[in-house]
Amino acid sequence: MTGPFPLPLTNPIDKLAWLYIRNRKVLVARSKGKTLFYLPGGKRDVGESDHQALIREVSEEISVDLLPASIRFAAIFEAQADGKSAGTTVRMTCYFADFTGSIAAAAEIEEVAWLDRGDKARCSANARQVLDWLAAGDYIE
Repeated sequence: MTGPFPLPLTNPIDKLAWLYIRNRKVLVARSKGKTLFYLPGGKRDVGESDHQALIREVSEEISVDLLPASIRFAAIFEAQADGKSAGTTVRMTCYFADFTGSIAAAAEIEEVAWLDRGDKARCSANARQVLDWLAAGDYIE
């Protein structure tokens, strides 16, 4: 058989993200050496539930402890993975939650910021989708 073949389909990168709104802006983070902001969170370790992984990742990145009883599902978003080959996507399951502690960059995080829909150009593809969704739901400007 000859001719062009489609790129193989890849499984999406599965991530969890925390949505925290303050003053009609959402909390985002930027990793060291990166330019784009994304939502705090990350990947599950083997055997972790969504809630366990979200609590661990947010604690590692943002230095706060999510309150397990307050975690509530928000939405799922899928977009092209930044810096990956075409067709590699990130499926991001988002949750709202309350927390204890003080928000501060930690581990690989260089900066945290509060953004609204007008800041989309500063964000990853998934974060841009979330900003649109939050604005449509009147959570952020």
